[in-house]
Amino acid sequence: MSKDRIKSLKDLRSKGLLGGGQSRIDEQHKKGKLTARERIDLLLDSGSFEEIGMLVQHRSSDFGLDRQKFLGDGVVTGRGRIGGRDVVVFSQDFTIFGGSLSEAHAEKICKIMDLALKLGVPVVGLNDSGGARIQEGVVSLGGYADIFLRNTLASGVVPQISAVLGPCAGGAVYSPAITDFVFMVKTTSYMFVTGPNVVKTVTHEDVTFEELGGAMTHATKSGVAHFAYDSEVELLQGIRKLVSFLPPNNIDDPPRSQPGDDPNRMDESLDSIVPENPNKPYDMKDVIRRIVDTGDFFEVQELYAQNLIVGFARLDGYPIGIVANQPSVLAGVLDIDASLKGARFVRFCDAFNVPLLVFEDVPGFLPGTDQEWRGIIKHGAKLLYAFCEATVPRVTVITRKAYGGAYDVMNSKHIRGDVNFAWPSAEIAVMGPKGAVEIIFRKEIEQAADKEQAIEQKVNEYREKFANPYIAAERGYIDEVILPSETRPKLISALRFLENKVDSNPKKKHGNIPL
Repeated sequence: MSKDRIKSLKDLRSKGLLGGGQSRIDEQHKKGKLTARERIDLLLDSGSFEEIGMLVQHRSSDFGLDRQKFLGDGVVTGRGRIGGRDVVVFSQDFTIFGGSLSEAHAEKICKIMDLALKLGVPVVGLNDSGGARIQEGVVSLGGYADIFLRNTLASGVVPQISAVLGPCAGGAVYSPAITDFVFMVKTTSYMFVTGPNVVKTVTHEDVTFEELGGAMTHATKSGVAHFAYDSEVELLQGIRKLVSFLPPNNIDDPPRSQPGDDPNRMDESLDSIVPENPNKPYDMKDVIRRIVDTGDFFEVQELYAQNLIVGFARLDGYPIGIVANQPSVLAGVLDIDASLKGARFVRFCDAFNVPLLVFEDVPGFLPGTDQEWRGIIKHGAKLLYAFCEATVPRVTVITRKAYGGAYDVMNSKHIRGDVNFAWPSAEIAVMGPKGAVEIIFRKEIEQAADKEQAIEQKVNEYREKFANPYIAAERGYIDEVILPSETRPKLISALRFLENKVDSNPKKKHGNIPL
């Protein structure tokens, strides 16, 4: 082969690596943002990236586009490894046409998504785009739809992870929304269907980019973002950690790692972690960290619907998904946001063979006109539906309150919970003592000389009967009442026992979850 041909290829590669040129790379850095290739280098194992489609260019000639061509056409695509395990990745390049999506750009993304489905490997998308390339018109819109279709078909087959590392507006937001997890960076990431200028024109609201669709808005208010980080480097490290818990696809099991923690470890401090006063809060995260391997808990949607905790951890090296009520926020009550948060997480874990562990301390569903009018019935039913259809190993620990319909919803034995434990502090009843007494003994209380004393007496009687797990245990609804200190070894033993569990749902095209 001639030296000229070798030099020509090397020159093309060098040109492709520069994206939109050094001046635009410098502009990207001035904004505090990394380039598309720098992000890939930080995300993937060193030296593992193999690019696909570096030489692709757009095919448009309208509006002078034929005089503006760049290798790669605004997106870097390829394959690589995270923690030694294969993934495919695309990283939009803002230095080329502002990362805008063209026909060729979309084709590159679709190609690696098709590969991911054939190979059974996760897809990681690093989004930094100005949206559809306006000069290409409907062709670019068609490109978005092609991606949306693949997102949907891949859902539940391979994990899909999206990072929003710049603007993401209009139709562009729907691809990340369909994926399993959305990562954002504070101050530089934005997601919205319509920007602040359109909002002002239509609704006359004055709102900033950050208020409308910034990382903290979506991490705290909308729940669209699962993770919000201070920097791109931290975000990319977060994606690496998330992937370490996940299987490559819906057929394989999650990867086991060396636990570095004694499976028989007991923790005496758990015996006193639940306060004697049933109305006094405690932090369920303290319970979780004392039980899981090395106290390492990777929380998902930490800032949204904080009355419910969800996230990943390991027990004896095996990844698990944790769903837990948080007594220190709204007493751990279930509301609309918590139900949505929990349902989506449960369904993800079930789709990808991640066993579910539930820590339960729930006084019920949140009452009030706001919740009822906004549909707590159908939204709460989503969490119920998610648990009911889940066929992965499912273990529950009732630490304190398990009241009303919320007892049923939180992975009870009645909805196919496999192993259900309770601590001696568990209270399993239709409702809280005071409310129950005022209904059951209404006439007696009305006739009593001292109503307050009568209520107190009946509340104490009710507590004595129901403020314990033993009636439920007698019925077989609780498999074992355990000491809090022995929870870790009991859970590890239960999950080992369930390792080869096989369960199924009736044959159907798909269920009709109450959306």
